[in-house]
Amino acid sequence: MADHHDFDHYTEFDYERVTSPMQPVTARKAAVGALVALVGIVVAFGLPLLL
Repeated sequence: MADHHDFDHYTEFDYERVTSPMQPVTARKAAVGALVALVGIVVAFGLPLLL
């Protein structure tokens, strides 16, 4: 049986793979996201309740 642990895997990039966001979230971006979420909740639940 072949030992695959000695194989050097090809990597296209020099850096390690990172799956998390790299940029910090500013207060302005968080406020805009919260406002968009609030508008979405009002549209999804508020309008049907009014009609």
